[in-house]
Amino acid sequence: MRLGLPWRVSLTARILAVNVIALALLAGSLFYIDSYRRELLAERYRLAASQAEIVAHALTGMDSADRRALIARIGAGQALRLRLYDTRGKLVADSFDLAPPSYRLVDPAREPWLQDAARAIDQGMDFVLGAPPVPPYEDNPGADARAWPEITQALQNGRTEVNHEAAPDQTPIIIAATPVGLHGEALLVTRNARDITENVRMARQTLAIIVGGAFAVSILLSLFLARTIVEPLRKLVRATVRVRLGRDRSVVVPRLPDRRDEIGLLARAVSDMSGALRQRIDAVESFAADVAHELKNPLTSLRSALESLDRVDEPDLRRQLIGIAKDDVRRIDFLVTEIADASRIDAELSRTTFEPVDMGRLVHALAGERAQRGVNGLCPVEVLETTEPGMDETARLMVPGDAPRLERVLQNLLDNAVSFSPAGAPIEVMLAREGTRVIIAVSDHGPGIPEGARERIFDRFHSLRPSGEEFGKHSGLGLAIARTIVEAHFGKLRATDRIDGEHGARLVVSLPAWQGE
Repeated sequence: MRLGLPWRVSLTARILAVNVIALALLAGSLFYIDSYRRELLAERYRLAASQAEIVAHALTGMDSADRRALIARIGAGQALRLRLYDTRGKLVADSFDLAPPSYRLVDPAREPWLQDAARAIDQGMDFVLGAPPVPPYEDNPGADARAWPEITQALQNGRTEVNHEAAPDQTPIIIAATPVGLHGEALLVTRNARDITENVRMARQTLAIIVGGAFAVSILLSLFLARTIVEPLRKLVRATVRVRLGRDRSVVVPRLPDRRDEIGLLARAVSDMSGALRQRIDAVESFAADVAHELKNPLTSLRSALESLDRVDEPDLRRQLIGIAKDDVRRIDFLVTEIADASRIDAELSRTTFEPVDMGRLVHALAGERAQRGVNGLCPVEVLETTEPGMDETARLMVPGDAPRLERVLQNLLDNAVSFSPAGAPIEVMLAREGTRVIIAVSDHGPGIPEGARERIFDRFHSLRPSGEEFGKHSGLGLAIARTIVEAHFGKLRATDRIDGEHGARLVVSLPAWQGE
């Protein structure tokens, strides 16, 4: 399935995007700090309710003086403000009047700008999270109980009511109201829980620093990763474009030998591919030049014979010219056939499905067929097979391949051996299995091949003609075609001396053995 991604975006941008998205998800955890704040408030609600109920229980049954002393002592000791209201809702005791205030509300106008920024961030987070607004806290000195909804609800329900409001600096004021005794008195407890806001801000700041540092490190690492990936790829792109345009045949595709990763493997593969492509182009150009050169000689001879034919009246000379023309036509036909075959071998073999081929049976059948047609002249073909103990005879010489093409290889090797062997000298074909390879060696008793020419004989149109052989009988493509077919079968074809020390050449074909299904 193809994803609908913007593939036109550069690789560097995509690497950055992938890393930043992951960190953005981490940054989203900043919003979950709001749940931490709610948990802190819930805990303070429970604490405020417990404190209010304990104090209310202690005040029950005390006289007025003891009540005032207890309220002053608890308010100062617990950083609370305690207010006691009688049955008529009048304020009868206030810890802030009985003792120095245990906390003071902060005026935002006197705080530094950093606190204003912190409050702005708090408001922004509340807006994004959709948190309900918190009513502002209003302290009414001397006001009766009706000014506090918490007291009204506590007296109506007969249980403790807890709420919170926002101080001027946006810190929470925890308000708890609870009945005192059974006669309608009420206790109001308030606390400025500044530590909740400080803890939330501290947690948010710590997480923001971690996320910001992670963002910076991630961006730097992403840029480094993009540089190590994108820059080599851009070099490869520029080099391959120059190779494609063909404007500079000396273009060197960077191989990046220091890179041992996939980029290095890609660079070396592209370099090898461009080198092979350049060699193939050079080979095609050279082949075209060689074809023109090889065809030019018989065409020149043919044209000369035909042009002379009109000016010659003597019958014997005309017959000679006609014979020359016929020979030239045969030479041209032979060359064209060989050239066409050499040109299409690679394409045909690339589409061929290899099947098991018994090379022993193929060699014996070919030797018998050539003997019947008499193409070996006076040189008999001797086939020798070596056996291995324990080897299955039916699979010993089996190779994966295309039988007609492998037969073409053997035909070319035998033709080459016959052309160089003296009359009556045998041609030996040796068949053997060596490990996972099948070896076919064709040896003759000719003059042999000079060591310096053993690779050149496989070049197209390169021919070491036997002495006395008529020109044009060999195209110089036989061994080149044979090597092309063998290499397409993942094998090797090479020329060596005879292993018995006698004069002659030995052409050795090595093919992978058939491994079965």
